[in-house]
Amino acid sequence: MTLSGIGYDVHRFVTNRALVLGGVEIPYHLGLEGHSDADVLAHAIADAVLGAIGERDIGFHFPNTDESIRGISSLEILRRAAALVRERGGRINNIDSTLVAQAPKIGPHVAQMRTNVAQALGIDARRVGVKATTNECMGFVGRGEGVASLAVASVELPD
Repeated sequence: MTLSGIGYDVHRFVTNRALVLGGVEIPYHLGLEGHSDADVLAHAIADAVLGAIGERDIGFHFPNTDESIRGISSLEILRRAAALVRERGGRINNIDSTLVAQAPKIGPHVAQMRTNVAQALGIDARRVGVKATTNECMGFVGRGEGVASLAVASVELPD
């Protein structure tokens, strides 16, 4: 059976932290606040994958109270989400995702993001969509206060 999941994540910008999106460290004067590397793209995708198999969100699986995972790469979070799919005898069909950021420019990094996400999930990069848009200068994203991401995952599980 084919199942779908939806993911959403948001993190605020902070100083003195690297900006990591889709496993790519992007040159920018601000990074994102979080217990892990705060990769909103990977977090939204992980939540979509987990949702497709009826699991709870990454906050449950990777709580910010667990010091043993402080600074964890969000690509590792994706690997673990994909492992849960495989444990159920399933496979990830595809991912579609959108980053919402007023700045920095995401386009130059999309190909590497797709590759990183695909490798972490164990799927072909052609099955990973990564798009980017601005918020037309509206809201917290438009004011440059943070970045948001949305994702949809399609997963095939045995009946």
